[in-house]
Amino acid sequence: MSTRLGSRLTDDMIDALRQRIGVERPIPYPYNTEATRDAIRHFAHGIGDLNPLWQDDGYAAQTRWGGIIAPPCFLFSCGFGRTGGLPGVHGMFAGSEWTFYRPVRVGTPIQATMQLAEVIEKSGQFAGRQILQIDESIYRDGESNILAIARNPVMRTERQTAQDKGKYARIEQKTWTADELQAIDDELARQQPRGATPRYWQDVSVGEALTPVLKGPLTITDCIGWLMGWGSPFVRPHEVGFQYRQRHPAAYIADARGVPDVPERVHWEDGFARAVGAPGAYDYGPQRVSWLGHLLSSWMGDDGWIHTLKVQVRQFNIVGDLTRCQGVITAKRVEDGEHLVDCDIWAENQREERTALGSATVALPSRSQ
Repeated sequence: MSTRLGSRLTDDMIDALRQRIGVERPIPYPYNTEATRDAIRHFAHGIGDLNPLWQDDGYAAQTRWGGIIAPPCFLFSCGFGRTGGLPGVHGMFAGSEWTFYRPVRVGTPIQATMQLAEVIEKSGQFAGRQILQIDESIYRDGESNILAIARNPVMRTERQTAQDKGKYARIEQKTWTADELQAIDDELARQQPRGATPRYWQDVSVGEALTPVLKGPLTITDCIGWLMGWGSPFVRPHEVGFQYRQRHPAAYIADARGVPDVPERVHWEDGFARAVGAPGAYDYGPQRVSWLGHLLSSWMGDDGWIHTLKVQVRQFNIVGDLTRCQGVITAKRVEDGEHLVDCDIWAENQREERTALGSATVALPSRSQ
């Protein structure tokens, strides 16, 4: 195994990647293959979403769904595949575009496939030559009905170049005072899902703000909790990890003791995160997308439905950062009998930087139906 930090992007690498475009195949090693009660609950807890619709049989039976359903982004845990890496080149999740077609109910088997949709060459301040790789995942139930489709862009960057450029080197991790933490706790104590109280389409207005959802300050524990609900593309311990390393030796990089370990440790190891150009250990991109899904489901109530959720992950959310998930209504309309609301959504840290930007379309109940 090589101990070098990474490789340069080459034309041959990019050409080989493009050969995979349009080839659909099952996502290997999905974390969840069935939406069990436990799997749904673990995912909801992993993003801090306590809505009883996700975990209380008696409560959920009284809703329009007639039983427990999964949070919007639960399907992240049922197969988060990448259509192929580039040896020695870092992959950073850059966002997600979800279209949701059906609710995921308890007991639903999940079949997940993926294909490479696009490969776009870019150049940026972070790491010079870069590749935007857009992967498409399709999630189906046991009868092959499509539950959702997700397009996930991944930015492929040269680790050493990103470290040398040091774009984020001056960002310092936040240390919080007791008074600041008390103010955060007070806000968290007031945070409640809308739940069973319908939010009717007629009662919302363009320009109206969504009720914010607070996350953080981010800890490594938060990232571990996320992993317990989501799974991981790389975390494979002991013999399972050994077998994976035999198949994909270039996916591993030696740690400070010379032991091969996964590049995913940027999410819990400050030193390695800085080595790839980040200011410190940072959250998972799908984790932040799921927080914005929590924002929407908490605001719309149990009778709402998220049709689309599109998020760009724009900056690092490092350990110690506080994230406030927010949104505003930009339009409302009736289309094919559905009462729809369009929203701009974003995640903003304590430095007033928007670390994620996105949009969503939500169907709300109508007083006339």
